[in-house]
Amino acid sequence: MHLLYCDDYGNKQMFEKEDLVILANQTIPFGRYRGRALIDLPEEYLLWFVDRGFPAGKLGELMQITLEIKINGLEALIEPLKRNPDANKDRKPSKSTNRLLS
Repeated sequence: MHLLYCDDYGNKQMFEKEDLVILANQTIPFGRYRGRALIDLPEEYLLWFVDRGFPAGKLGELMQITLEIKINGLEALIEPLKRNPDANKDRKPSKSTNRLLS
């Protein structure tokens, strides 16, 4: 099975299955949803980055993969990959003063 996502330039890129485990467990290190697992980020938040640009590097790639998974309704496939599935459930966003992400 080939797993694809589009990079910042619209080019199709393959990602590794290990990336799915990472995005199930890695938390966002900044902004209003700091500390929340990437897969638990709201789709609207990820769409915000489509207009403004995803972060550079691996984090940005993982966020794009997360968005593709959410757009296609495949979040349930990631749930079994979480190390602590209840850690981020029903967690409210932190009260960040970061105006760029509010």
